[in-house]
Amino acid sequence: MIVEIKVPSAGESVTEAVVATIMKESGSYVQKEEEVLELETDKVNQIIYAPASGILTLNVKVDESVKIDQTIGTIDSSKGSAPLPSPPQVTQPSQEKVTAEPPSHVTPSPSNLPEREVRLFPESYIASLGFKKEPPPAASPKIQKGSKQERQRMSGLRRTIAKRLVEGKNRTAMLTTFNEVDMSTVMEIRHREKETFLKKHGVKLGLISFFFKACISALKEVPVIQAFIDGDEIVYNHSYHIGISVSTDRGLMVPVIQNGDHLSFAEIERKIQEYAEKAREGGISIEDLKGGNFTITNGGVFGSLFSTPILNPPQSAILGMHNIVKRAVVVSDEIVIRPMMYLALSYDHQIIDGKEAVTFLKKVKDLLEKPDRLLLNLDF
Repeated sequence: MIVEIKVPSAGESVTEAVVATIMKESGSYVQKEEEVLELETDKVNQIIYAPASGILTLNVKVDESVKIDQTIGTIDSSKGSAPLPSPPQVTQPSQEKVTAEPPSHVTPSPSNLPEREVRLFPESYIASLGFKKEPPPAASPKIQKGSKQERQRMSGLRRTIAKRLVEGKNRTAMLTTFNEVDMSTVMEIRHREKETFLKKHGVKLGLISFFFKACISALKEVPVIQAFIDGDEIVYNHSYHIGISVSTDRGLMVPVIQNGDHLSFAEIERKIQEYAEKAREGGISIEDLKGGNFTITNGGVFGSLFSTPILNPPQSAILGMHNIVKRAVVVSDEIVIRPMMYLALSYDHQIIDGKEAVTFLKKVKDLLEKPDRLLLNLDF
């Protein structure tokens, strides 16, 4: 029985994929559920498993583009066991053919000389014979002696990231507003409650859950921050689906935590931990990336002190967190040392005015410096 191998659906917006890796060569025997090849879409990679045991036949190669539901191979399941390896064949050495030198009386012309020698004739002579002189091939870039280079094919995910970042710059009037937040109270709460929180919920209390809750409160106060442009209309979102940037070996991904306004601190931390584990294992799916209205990115985990995050289209705003650094600040007319973080809000000035952007960021700052309002009536 012949069983077809087809390209599975990878989400509504994905129409094609690229063959990234072939694990089993055509003609080999495969077991059911054995890895056959890996497909790369513009969002995630997907392993294709053998639907049956038998002899594999593939009709695609690495780097080839394939369409959703396209048949890319078959398995002959009538072959019930792995074939025995065939004995090695001994090839007798063949005699090389020797081509005689052309007679000396033959007049050189483009018709009886190799192409590389045709290029040596003057153009006037070539034209008189009715031939067109071909231009020399472009010279390869010279690499200085001792230098080293390595080339790698750009992954589909990296190509998409590059494309979307350029779109974000070219299709929006992006502006960034900055502020700073005193993290003293948040850090004191984390230090005081970390053991109790871990024991009760089985997950650590991190920083992002505080920012997550603060952003939702600010989004409710300034709803245009998570609106977007659709043609001649502005679409306002009334659900709070927040994307969290996750760095992976294959590039940046933004899985989305759905309905964040209904989640407790513990539920938010569990979702963040789940996505972090999926990212390490390469298991983030298309569904995990869909539907975000606003994004939070944390460059501080890499030591970034100050940056301008780029929008994640079609979203109109993104909040950038940064490294916490102890600095001298003035509090009640006294110079004190406080753990400070710079915040950056990049936004599309086409629909968000400066007043709205600053109001949003100031609201986030106030809630983080006085987080008691975030914790009221919540299952902390």
